[in-house]
Amino acid sequence: MSDGDVMSGQSREQKVSTAFVSMTDALMSEYDVIDLLSTLLHSSAEVLGMEAGGILLADPTGDLELVASTSEEAEIVETIIVAAGEGPCIECFETAAHVAITDIDTVADKWPKFHSSAKEQGFRSTFAVPMMLRDQVMGVMNLLSSQVHEVSEADGRIAQALADLAVLGILHERNFRSPYLVDEQLHLALDTRVLIEQAKGVLAQREDLTMTEAFDALRNYAHAEGTTLRRVAKETVLRTLTTEAIMAAHTETASTHS
Repeated sequence: MSDGDVMSGQSREQKVSTAFVSMTDALMSEYDVIDLLSTLLHSSAEVLGMEAGGILLADPTGDLELVASTSEEAEIVETIIVAAGEGPCIECFETAAHVAITDIDTVADKWPKFHSSAKEQGFRSTFAVPMMLRDQVMGVMNLLSSQVHEVSEADGRIAQALADLAVLGILHERNFRSPYLVDEQLHLALDTRVLIEQAKGVLAQREDLTMTEAFDALRNYAHAEGTTLRRVAKETVLRTLTTEAIMAAHTETASTHS
């Protein structure tokens, strides 16, 4: 079951509470950065009433790389990647400030590639939040809506607080403190994403799943077994974990929460 499923039907106050509980629960158990960021992304999208989004972290050269998204399908991922090179993500990263676009038609001339990609996927508005460690911007969370949508100042502060909590989680995972070790942790997150992409491909091909379904299955198996998403992905790629075992745990988790 996704984080969004947990929040469906809840009041706004309940969604905010659930978001923070989900984040703190993730931090209190064994986790890895990608799983934590996926929790952040889905929780923030629900609270702000957005349908899609992604989280991008800066690689050692300063380029933004996608590490988590609400959908693993190529079209959504492409829109977010375009935003990293031209659009709200790169502006948010460079200014260390929220970027709120209530109607993306207003930025058609400023960001033509992003505007075209977003409109093609049915998105009308976007909101980007910086993920910061003191004065260093480590990455960006970008959310998208199919409606002309204005994010309130209060909701913006909530999204920022959730992002700040995730940054603390990135540091806490291995008790990294120095700038060099922070860079190493970000590199680990990017490397984990590559492993997950490979594992998704294996699972999708073997079990005839979409990329989103494959990611959900990997994540549910990790939660059911009390292990990290990185470990599950690595074992899937190495074939030391069978796709049948993953699907069995995934199906059991889905039936438990249905």
